[in-house]
Amino acid sequence: MAAAAVPLWALRRLCRVLLFLSQFYILSGGEQSQPLAQSIKDPGPTRTFTVVPRAAESTDIPPYVMKCPSNGLCSKLPADCVECKTNFSCVYGKPVTFDCTVKPSVTCVDQDFKSQRNFIINMTCRFCWQLPETDYECSNSTSCMTVSCPRQRYMANCTVRDHVHCLGNRTFPKMLYCNWTGGYKWSTALALSITLGGFGADRFYLGQWREGLGKLFSFGGLGIWTLIDVLLIGVGYVGPADGSLYI
Repeated sequence: MAAAAVPLWALRRLCRVLLFLSQFYILSGGEQSQPLAQSIKDPGPTRTFTVVPRAAESTDIPPYVMKCPSNGLCSKLPADCVECKTNFSCVYGKPVTFDCTVKPSVTCVDQDFKSQRNFIINMTCRFCWQLPETDYECSNSTSCMTVSCPRQRYMANCTVRDHVHCLGNRTFPKMLYCNWTGGYKWSTALALSITLGGFGADRFYLGQWREGLGKLFSFGGLGIWTLIDVLLIGVGYVGPADGSLYI
């Protein structure tokens, strides 16, 4: 029994030693794994990367290109399609030549149908506001009286036509005479004044209802007012009440 008990006791002692070593190993390994686990959980400061997209290349067509004929003669291009080195010291009314360059996105050719960028243009030395009235367009006004003495004027904004070249700003203000019509005919007003003027028909037609009522109830001023209106309408002194011109 004693011989059999010795191995059992030694086996128990061995198990205790193994248990102690395993606990020691676990404790020592846990302490070393904590920094590792902490390093995994805490990766440090986060770096953010912002992706900046590349600027898209502009494919918009300039607005002046719509006015520029493609592959036309450079000397015939509208003024908005070219840039010229003008000289304001030229003599007014004299022919002058300027060096011009077509704007980007504009294509033109010379007399030999070869592509060209630089060319010479011939024009008359004068500012845009000195051009004849046929070379520019102006805004109209319907708020001024055309039949008045003296004849009224209004401030208009004028723009030079595309094919005309000149010096200075192509848009400019200009004082113009009131020149608009409301649809009244001079021939109709004169005919009414001669035939039915005693009843005020001419004044009613022109929109002057007060004078028309006066002529109606006075029988044309006993004929005197009728004769006077025939003369005034005939020479154009009496016109529409809205101040417009006859057509």
